[in-house]
Amino acid sequence: MNDLLRRALSDAQLTEADLAERIGVDPKTVHRWLAGRVPYPRHRASLCGLLGQRDEYLWPQLAAPRALSEPPGAQVLATYPHRWAVPRAVWQHHFANARHEIGILAYAGLFLAEDQGVMRTIAGKAREGVTVRVLLGDPDGPRISERGTDEGVGASLAAKIRNALVLLYQPLRDLDNVEIRLHDTVLYNSIYRADDDFLINPHAYGIPASHAPVLHVRHAQADDMATTYQHSFDRVWSSAGEPSAPQDNTDVKKHSG
Repeated sequence: MNDLLRRALSDAQLTEADLAERIGVDPKTVHRWLAGRVPYPRHRASLCGLLGQRDEYLWPQLAAPRALSEPPGAQVLATYPHRWAVPRAVWQHHFANARHEIGILAYAGLFLAEDQGVMRTIAGKAREGVTVRVLLGDPDGPRISERGTDEGVGASLAAKIRNALVLLYQPLRDLDNVEIRLHDTVLYNSIYRADDDFLINPHAYGIPASHAPVLHVRHAQADDMATTYQHSFDRVWSSAGEPSAPQDNTDVKKHSG
């Protein structure tokens, strides 16, 4: 998935069909470019001219290799000023591209649980054999209460978690390869993993996660940025417990969060 190309396309207010027409290719070719295929050089030149971007921005994998003296680091493929600014298609493609593991670490993650398309995608990946691990906050935990107070929403955060658990539990509860746990940690980042790609939502004090930025990070080598976040996920996972099954799903309300 090429988030950078997709974002440049959105910034230029062009659709896939618009781009195909202007470049002179089949729309399926544009779809393959957005899915991650690198265009031929002549098409890259046309795309850069049309979108006002450089090769190394839209396709960072084409950049010259790092010098041996430079410190190792993961690729940061895209940044978004707010979580709500991440296009829905990015979330959809992010999880749809997983082949081995999907990991979600958040307090509530209700914005995903309410998206039936994303939930169907995750359920479909689980049926294909992809391991799905979901970590949500314990609605009865003291850290959740503290976070709700810090954000000025009080008990609403715990309510969001309970709603998210019901919405997650319904499509995923009977599937193999899926495990949902509850944590009670001071969460510094929400993490959304699809194999080697991570969408990282850093938290800021007193600011809802939906208003905090998002980084698209790709695991490139040992001990890189993505590895750090993966270790954080695993530490929270090891200390988390399994939730009890929701008893009633008739009162689930919609929240933005």
